[in-house]
Amino acid sequence: MEEQKQQQLEIDLSREVAQGTYANLAIIAHSTSEFIVDFVRLMPGVQKPEVKSRIILTPENTKRLMLALQDNIRKFEQDNGTIRLAGNEQAVFPIGLEPKGQA
Repeated sequence: MEEQKQQQLEIDLSREVAQGTYANLAIIAHSTSEFIVDFVRLMPGVQKPEVKSRIILTPENTKRLMLALQDNIRKFEQDNGTIRLAGNEQAVFPIGLEPKGQA
């Protein structure tokens, strides 16, 4: 039998990026060639929240991300119980707001 060598990808993570950016709202838009995900931080008293990060993905990589998130949520819920959403199980905007902006 041939031994299959697994490729390892060495990824650099700077200290600044490793700290992360908190967001409690994601706004998703798409065209025929890309998906744009804007991460926003909504805070009480802030009239005009800013996009803190924007990620642009190909449709294929967006689907890979969705599958990876589904797998990780399944694993999390196995260990920690079901994640409960306020209200119904559909996408809900925090604090009853619907975002208005441009992608």
